[in-house]
Amino acid sequence: MSVDDNGEPKTADWTCGNGASIIYYIRKRNRIISEKIPMTAANAAFIAPPAAGASVFIETHGCKLNQADSQALARQFAGAGCEIASERDGADIYILNSCTVTHVADRKARQAVRAVRRRNPRAFIVATGCYAQRAAADLRAMPEIDLVAGNTDKPALARLVSAEYAGGNAPVACAIGDDAALAPALKTRSRAMIKIQEGCDQVCAYCIVPKVRGRERSVPVAELLATANAYAALGCREIVLTGTQLGSYGFDLDGESIVTLLRALLAGTDIPRVRVSSLQPQDLSDGLLSLWAGDSRLCPHFHVPLQSGSDAVLSRMRRRYDSAGFLAAVRRIRAALDDDDVSITADAIAGFPGETDDDFRRTAAVCEEAALASVHVFPYSPRPGTSAAHYGEHIDPRTKAERARTLSETADALSRRFRQRLIGETRPVLWERAEPMEEEYGGGFLLSGLTDNYVRTRARMDAPTAVNRITRVKLTGLEGDGMAGAAKG
Repeated sequence: MSVDDNGEPKTADWTCGNGASIIYYIRKRNRIISEKIPMTAANAAFIAPPAAGASVFIETHGCKLNQADSQALARQFAGAGCEIASERDGADIYILNSCTVTHVADRKARQAVRAVRRRNPRAFIVATGCYAQRAAADLRAMPEIDLVAGNTDKPALARLVSAEYAGGNAPVACAIGDDAALAPALKTRSRAMIKIQEGCDQVCAYCIVPKVRGRERSVPVAELLATANAYAALGCREIVLTGTQLGSYGFDLDGESIVTLLRALLAGTDIPRVRVSSLQPQDLSDGLLSLWAGDSRLCPHFHVPLQSGSDAVLSRMRRRYDSAGFLAAVRRIRAALDDDDVSITADAIAGFPGETDDDFRRTAAVCEEAALASVHVFPYSPRPGTSAAHYGEHIDPRTKAERARTLSETADALSRRFRQRLIGETRPVLWERAEPMEEEYGGGFLLSGLTDNYVRTRARMDAPTAVNRITRVKLTGLEGDGMAGAAKG
């Protein structure tokens, strides 16, 4: 390993013997040191030891796909002998798995690492994820960050961190893409995120994901079955299938599709719940929806991106459906499932370039007509490298903010309406956590969990024994953004 004038190791770009590259940057004394080091057979013999015994806290921003990546990172670090910390302030190593879908997400990432550096000056801070993939140079310029590693570096992140944390005195053999096996002692939560597909080929005008996640590729069914069964053995009661374009799953695998994958998971696992995180309107075929009608283990919750209710805006966004297609998909869901309380949620963008007042009103009208259970609203944010960033007729910030506020009010009203309809109903709840209650409030424990149709539910119980169990709960009223419940006998 070569060193700089101060005797410190230089590390930046190591190349695997198979031609793959891992590019990352180490900060030393507020300077960026970089030198290409070939991964020769001789260098590969010197593998830096893991940071065994170090505590690692992983903070996740953004989507369920990032949550799945963070769980994979936890497996890596646990397999390397690290302790996965539940609190960030005292951790030896802090990893931010960042989002970059909007400028607000970028700002939250910067704020997070600055806060950690203030509260834990000795922590080794790592920035990874989509922001690190898109704008590594910007993050390298932050003195708070010790290591910047993009999405493509995640499969080897534990080794990269270990090399520097252990002293950085030897090249590190890089992984070629596979995660470490599930650590037998690791049980992160009641619900496990499983990434079935990565990347996106659709290249919507506003979206940075294709640039930071790459082309679409599917994980083989056998690997997904093994992962699901491993999580089940650890006690997880629900798996959430994540990806960017789940409906495209299997296009690159012989004879596979999202339908064949779901059938395989239902037949080859005994996990009580399977949740599909997101499906595009055009993917919701009668054949796919028939699986929900035939197996109650599939959760009656569908997240169906809308983005806009205006056909003109959807066309400029390069979406592959129109408002009629979205509403038809919603009707197909409700017709296929024998459950009046099926939950359908969506995303919507306010203030896309060229959006008129009529376009905006149409978005609210489609949300109302679809009777959505929840809508994630965010103002349009131009992303460098996307075509929409170069469109004319950008909406002024004040108008964008006002439209986002108005649409959020519509979303809140829809959410209340959906939950009010559930009052008095009994739903299965997977309890995820319990907090002790003060004696002045009656003592016992306040449990929090999710219904099968994705409603956050809280209930008081005398003991926390229901955590990580699914029990029948009568929904008794609204509570914050969720519902209050009473456990059934």
